[in-house]
Amino acid sequence: MTDRTVLVTGATGQQGGATARALLAAGWRVRALVRDPGAPAAGRLAEAGAELVPGDMGDRDSLAEAARGAHGVFSVQPAAGPPHGVEEEVRLGVNVADAAHAAGVRHLVYASVGGADRDSGISHWNTKWEIEQHIRALGLPATILRPVMFMENHARPHYGVTGDAALVRVIPPRATVQLIAVTDIGAFAALAFADPDRYVGRALELAGDELSRADLVAAISRATGRPVDVEPIPAERRAALGLGAGDMEAVDSFGGWRADIPALRALHPGLMDFETWLEREGKAQFDALFARA
Repeated sequence: MTDRTVLVTGATGQQGGATARALLAAGWRVRALVRDPGAPAAGRLAEAGAELVPGDMGDRDSLAEAARGAHGVFSVQPAAGPPHGVEEEVRLGVNVADAAHAAGVRHLVYASVGGADRDSGISHWNTKWEIEQHIRALGLPATILRPVMFMENHARPHYGVTGDAALVRVIPPRATVQLIAVTDIGAFAALAFADPDRYVGRALELAGDELSRADLVAAISRATGRPVDVEPIPAERRAALGLGAGDMEAVDSFGGWRADIPALRALHPGLMDFETWLEREGKAQFDALFARA
């Protein structure tokens, strides 16, 4: 067993990348599972100090090799959706859990989704609940992180405020939404690995802020100096865009996300609210988004 070494899956993605950076900053050795070591995102990880390990979550042999001797594993999969179906997300999550179990790792941290433990009726949330159940069935020492809506999603080309599938246009007008910065997901993963006595066996719903749609839109407009379109997207257009037409209505109807933000901030005092994220990271992302529009 190699103490202080964590295998990070999805290392070139949002959550995996944030976790790799947080672990490196905390003095951990990071093995970054990457399909293409020559990709720019992989190169940035290597420059930051990560060891690049070629592999794929769909390849059980490469996972077994990558996990061998690691202290911990951070597991995150691409969300179900084109080109990956729900079965594929579950298969990949099961593969990672099985590899961690076979390698005898001391701690698995799995990135699920807020509300996975409730009957949401949302297929790409149910997949994560299936993976959670498999982890428990294996008896792995594990921490489950259940992040809510990413703050960064509002600055992405497809789902961001300038996109045809803008999330602010499908949030019900009177609903409130909880939000989390991806950087803070990585911070909680690093906290969990550093303090297994506190975090093993726990499931944490993660959020840094809770805002009405109006407050969310106003904050973005203040930061960017630009108006934000909140005209509802017709149901038939949502389906064509692959939005999963009723997802936000489902969130609203089953009670929304339920992260205990004050308790989370006690664990991680640097937890960002939306305004802080805009100042530190978000404004630059929105400026780039508007520049492409």
